[in-house]
Amino acid sequence: MNDLEPLSPLSPKGAIEALLLVSSDPVSASALAQAVDITPGEAASLLAELKVEYEEANRGFQLREVAGGWRLFTHPAYHDIVEAYVLSWDTQKLSQAALEALAVIAYHQPVTRETVKGIRGVNSDGVISSLVDKGLVREVGRDPQRGQAILYGTTNAFLEKFGLRSTKDLPDLEQFAPDEQARQFIRERLSGRSIQSTLEEAADDLDEERDLMGDDYDDEPDDDLIIVGNATDDYDD
Repeated sequence: MNDLEPLSPLSPKGAIEALLLVSSDPVSASALAQAVDITPGEAASLLAELKVEYEEANRGFQLREVAGGWRLFTHPAYHDIVEAYVLSWDTQKLSQAALEALAVIAYHQPVTRETVKGIRGVNSDGVISSLVDKGLVREVGRDPQRGQAILYGTTNAFLEKFGLRSTKDLPDLEQFAPDEQARQFIRERLSGRSIQSTLEEAADDLDEERDLMGDDYDDEPDDDLIIVGNATDDYDD
C-alpha cells in the first residue's frame, strides 16, 4: 500500500485520527469509541487498521499502543531531524546518572533510594528527585521494613516515553551481558541479594566493633545504628 485510504468526511476512522492528533496522552480504545459513538471492538479494529496503514505507507509518523492507550509518534527514521528542529529537546535529555537510576527503578520497583544507591554505588537522591520532577518516577508507597522509607516506581509517562505497553515489555538485561559472570552480576543486582549482603556485612562489622570496644561502645551515639539498620531512607521525609 503506497497511499493511505481516502476517507469520507464523517468516517469513524477519520474521527479517530483527528482525536489522536489533538491528544497529548495515550487514549484507550474505549475512550475513542465513546467519543466517536462506536463500540470498543470497532474502535480497536480501526486502530489496528490505522497502525498497519501507516507502517505500510511508511509515513513520517506511527501509531503505537503504549501505557494502556494509543498515541501517534514520529517515525524513528526522522528522529535526528525532529531533534534538531525542536529547540527545547536538549532540556529533555537525561544524564547518564539519571538513566542509570531510572533503569534501577524500572527493573527493581518498588524500590527505595537506598536500594538505588546500593546498586549504583553512589548517592542518587538528586537524580531521583529530578526523575520525579520529569514525571518518569513517582512515590508508590512506604517500606515498613526500612523505617517507612519511600518506595519509588515508574509512571505511565515512562512507559509512553520508552514506547512500552507495560513494564513487562522491558527487555531482558541479561541478553546484553558479554559473559556468564556479567549475567550472574545482573541477576544478583536485580534480585537485591547483593544489596542485602552489603547491609548484613555492615551490621556484622558493627557487632565486631561493639565487641572490641566493650563498655566504651555504650558511650558512643547511636547514629550509626540508625544508618545501618534503616539506611538513609529514614530521612527521605
